[in-house]
Amino acid sequence: MIGNWSVAHFGTRFARAGRSALRSPAPVTYGLIVLCSLLFLIGPAAGLNPAYGSGEGLLAAQRAYFHRWGVVPAELFEGAPRAALTPATALFVHGSWVHLLGNMLFLYVFGAMTEERMGRVQFTLFYLGCGYLALLGYAAANDDSTQSLVGASGAISAVLGAFLFLFPGARVTSLLPFLLFLPLRFPAWVVLPFWVALQWVAAGRADQGPGVAYLAHLVGFALGFGFAWARFGRPTRVRPAPAPAPEGENQP
Repeated sequence: MIGNWSVAHFGTRFARAGRSALRSPAPVTYGLIVLCSLLFLIGPAAGLNPAYGSGEGLLAAQRAYFHRWGVVPAELFEGAPRAALTPATALFVHGSWVHLLGNMLFLYVFGAMTEERMGRVQFTLFYLGCGYLALLGYAAANDDSTQSLVGASGAISAVLGAFLFLFPGARVTSLLPFLLFLPLRFPAWVVLPFWVALQWVAAGRADQGPGVAYLAHLVGFALGFGFAWARFGRPTRVRPAPAPAPEGENQP
């Protein structure tokens, strides 16, 4: 299961001169947050739906739910059509309250401006495509694992990668544990590479900690940054307007 993003490393919100993500027209971002939240509330992981029972029965229902809608690497490459869809369905399933709230916080903070820059349709395809490939990449590297992977972390990591390329100077307020959680503002080009470094270190110690798919975060981030570079990094060629014809040249 893809767990929390280690939000304790830094909580973030950004402010950009004269603009705020709260005012950005980002229906896809906010729609994804609402959809993921609703699915979590009615599913077994929230523990609020009496249909799933309680105690051992609830735990069994959670395992079955994650196995059905999450990615199981050992089953993904067996060729079953249902398993091939799981890297998409897993993006809308979360394993705990902390997992959900951590992911939705990052999507809320970084998704609005990214969506506004890309446009609704392109952002939707970008989010789903990068999220699918991030989970697929993790599954390929752990193809013998029978553990279910769920969560939008790979897709949201792609949003962070695109945000870094598109808005490197955006100010991010960060709470860093080793600085006594003092709120300090840094540009995105400082904060997000620092986050990537934390994921890299954590990925190297994945066997020693909780079941968080840090590799999916790294793959998603790289995909997002690469897409933004390919789509928006090249200068736009502007064709010069033709010179006006001399007076009388266009007369019949």
